[in-house]
Amino acid sequence: MARNSEKAMTALARWRQLQLKEQGKLRIDRRPHLASEELNVKRAEKWRYQVVREIAKKVAQIQNAGLGEYKIRDLNDEINKLLREKSHWEDRVKELGGTDFKKTAPKMLDNEGKEVPGNRGYKYFGAAKDLPGVRELFDQEPPLPSKKLRGELMKNIDADYYGYMDDDDGLLIPSEEKCEKEAIRKKLEEWKNNAGNKTNVDEVYELPEMDSDDEDYVAGKASRPSVDVASKDHVFIAHVPVPSQKEIERALLERKKQELLAKYVSDDLLKEEQESKDLLGK
Repeated sequence: MARNSEKAMTALARWRQLQLKEQGKLRIDRRPHLASEELNVKRAEKWRYQVVREIAKKVAQIQNAGLGEYKIRDLNDEINKLLREKSHWEDRVKELGGTDFKKTAPKMLDNEGKEVPGNRGYKYFGAAKDLPGVRELFDQEPPLPSKKLRGELMKNIDADYYGYMDDDDGLLIPSEEKCEKEAIRKKLEEWKNNAGNKTNVDEVYELPEMDSDDEDYVAGKASRPSVDVASKDHVFIAHVPVPSQKEIERALLERKKQELLAKYVSDDLLKEEQESKDLLGK
């Protein structure tokens, strides 16, 4: 039985169409080449549905892997062209006040339920996904992670990284104090048990020679409590000569005198005074 497309190409069918066209009774309803030429929203939706049916038909054809590489590539190109045309008709329907099909349209899935792979808007359907060069296009290895620069590494470093905020939790200081007391206790026990560390008071204190008329020193010496040599807390060793109270007062008086002379006496007078002292041998 002949198909409808084959029947339409017979000589009788073509003669009948020519006759109707001459009589003006043949109505040719073709889809406009540009979507912007259509002014009726109902007809625009009709053309969109027509494009959708053509896409479904060609997607069913491209599932056959035995068509050959060139036929499959041509079918895939035609499907992508129809998809762009469908998008134009959807935009035109929305402009004419019709339904917004793009807002409610689902994702484009293949027969396995996966999203149709593509690159920059170009999609691959059916057997076109297994063509040479296409499979490698989507099975690329992920790029290696780029090496971070020193500036990027230092971006997240703060005072906590260097340990400046370790005392904020309130746990480190008590632990350090406990360890410090334990270390001091051990050192004291070692010092007490060591017989060679027994020292006399005269050896511990090296006091400077003082004048006998230094009453402050005598009073301080008389009121000084007894020192326990065995206790390390009371040990004092003078490594430098300590001036007496009289010497300190004499130095302060001399400094005050020099300040007053510099404030109220001229430089010429000071020079003459110094020359007089040099002549007298003072």
